[in-house]
Amino acid sequence: MRFRGVVALAAMLLAVGVARAQAGDDMLSQKEVESLRDAAYVPTDRVLAYEKILNDREKMIDDLMKKPHHVTFGPDMHDLMDQFGAIAGELNDNLDEYSARHRDLRKVLPKLLAATERWSTVLRAPADDDAYKVVRKIALDAVKDMKDSVQEMETSQEKYFKEHPEAAKEEKARRDNPHAPDSGEPPPH
Repeated sequence: MRFRGVVALAAMLLAVGVARAQAGDDMLSQKEVESLRDAAYVPTDRVLAYEKILNDREKMIDDLMKKPHHVTFGPDMHDLMDQFGAIAGELNDNLDEYSARHRDLRKVLPKLLAATERWSTVLRAPADDDAYKVVRKIALDAVKDMKDSVQEMETSQEKYFKEHPEAAKEEKARRDNPHAPDSGEPPPH
């Protein structure tokens, strides 16, 4: 029993290290890193954690737009859009991996699809500026890729789980007991 606990702790620490390394030390707060770590073994929870982080960045962009624009507006917007693009890219990587493993995300996909529309709108809201032109394009591309992926996943998952009812039962068992030995591998990022 003690060995499993040590292995589980090591896996969680590795997952946190990978998440921080990929998003950059300054892109995720400690609370956000912890939310991703806590959701590491339940794909729907992990997607929701990423969605919350992106919603927070959306609000930060919107708040910056509402303030009087000053000298640091361009660099501040650049940083927020850069963070948004990197985090959206990580979520895309997770979605790709979950799709390949046939992890059941049917409950969270419609909400995520709606969020992509909102995120695209907020990313396009600031006027064109060379200070953030490139990172905005990267962020918009990441959101478009996510939207396309989610639309494809909605269709393929409905078909897959209809054809494989036993897989839906296995997914439910994984969700109900995410730390069981057969709960699947930890998340890709």
